[in-house]
Amino acid sequence: MMDDVAVRMKLRNFITRELIRDEDYELNDTEGIITEGLMDSFALAEFAVYVEQEFDVFIPDSDLTVEKMDTLDQMVARVMRDLD
Repeated sequence: MMDDVAVRMKLRNFITRELIRDEDYELNDTEGIITEGLMDSFALAEFAVYVEQEFDVFIPDSDLTVEKMDTLDQMVARVMRDLD
């Protein structure tokens, strides 16, 4: 089973490479990814697909909100909740 460090690394890499499209961007754990305009709702949906394929964790639409998924910390916690 993956620990939160490995999940965080995979999510950070996916977000910067595929969603922000800037591999050199230093994404902070508590940075507002959506509220700061780095991702939009379409990117959040793409993120959910990636999480399901990579970690076999389904994130329902009710959890795909700015309030619940705005920071890397929130995203990691959501994935870890279903990995346990």
